[in-house]
Amino acid sequence: MLNCRVCGGPVEEFLDFGQQPLANAFREVGQTDDEFFFRLAVGLCGSCTMVQLVEEVPRIRMFHDAYPYHSSGSSVMRKHFDATARHFLETELTGHDPFIVELGCNDGIMLKAVAEEGVRHLGVEPCGGVAELAKAAGVRVISEFFQDSTAAGIRAADGPADVIFAANTISHIPYMESILSGVDRLLKPDGIFVFEDPYLGDIVRRSAFDQIYDEHFYFFTARSVRAMAERHGFALVDVERLPVHGGEVRYTLARQGARHPTASVAELLAEEEELGLGRMETLRGFAANVRKNRDDLVALLTDLRAQGRTVIGYGAAAKSATVTNYCGIGPDLVAYVTDSTAAKQGRLTPGSHLPVRPPSAFSDPYPDYALLFAWNHAEEIMAKERAFHEAGGKWILWVPEVRIV
Repeated sequence: MLNCRVCGGPVEEFLDFGQQPLANAFREVGQTDDEFFFRLAVGLCGSCTMVQLVEEVPRIRMFHDAYPYHSSGSSVMRKHFDATARHFLETELTGHDPFIVELGCNDGIMLKAVAEEGVRHLGVEPCGGVAELAKAAGVRVISEFFQDSTAAGIRAADGPADVIFAANTISHIPYMESILSGVDRLLKPDGIFVFEDPYLGDIVRRSAFDQIYDEHFYFFTARSVRAMAERHGFALVDVERLPVHGGEVRYTLARQGARHPTASVAELLAEEEELGLGRMETLRGFAANVRKNRDDLVALLTDLRAQGRTVIGYGAAAKSATVTNYCGIGPDLVAYVTDSTAAKQGRLTPGSHLPVRPPSAFSDPYPDYALLFAWNHAEEIMAKERAFHEAGGKWILWVPEVRIV
């Protein structure tokens, strides 16, 4: 039994994916002998119900200057973050000389719109490569990991923040006590801390097990976030369901008594209680569904290979590492993966060593089937690749069950 990284309570494991590589550690051809692996397993805290990984990967192995993910790579996400910036500008950044801080700002996709309005801002981004892209876009950035000491430095230099925001970042950080202490130090008395991350309810409902990989340490619910917030003098005052990345929730925290919780908080808490998201039997049922999806996917790919069909992967997303390694999908089942990220092209996927090719390879010639690793962008991708369908091509998905589209 392990101890919860949030409250110290007992954590019981419910799903083990075995040895997994770093999801974004794409390999050079011929340089796969020194690959780093760790045991990817997930458990439930019996006290605060926080679902979390049971083994932590050192942060410098995951987040570094060569980090390949760019938030601006999807038109859907560009629209999402532009709308997020507009929301803050219209509702929270309206007083005298407002100030917003974004944790994990990546390439500056959200703060760019804030900067263009002349509003004081700061991005905190430890990955130097994407931080430079943000600076080139006109965003003010410091390239550091955020923690309590970072917050003290920002407060001394810039004063308190009206809003602290993070997208797909807080779930990555095991040391939550230092994060929330830093937020408390940096935030104005009536300020808000807003973060959005993959939602455990959607992961369980869809059997979306690929959302579980090295970078995602926590899997939040309204109940577990509320418990985490209260330990540090904050209250959960709003929640908003988001359709991006396969299902997320945007959580808003404020200091106790500073704001009244919206009706959405009580509604989501009641929904979670009905679904049993804090109960071990629910999560064991999810684990059984995951194992079935794994077996069904491998059976389908093996059958297609026996028929002589060509199958390639579409989108070398970080989360695809869990699928390929847990299912044992190598080049014998999937010939290669296409991806638009230049830093991944010409390399091999982590662990499974599928060759990554540029998007132009997809139609040269079209395969019989495409395994859609980037399933959370299915609508956007299928609309863009309509010619593949018209040529007789078919898509393979495994969320919420294995099927051919």
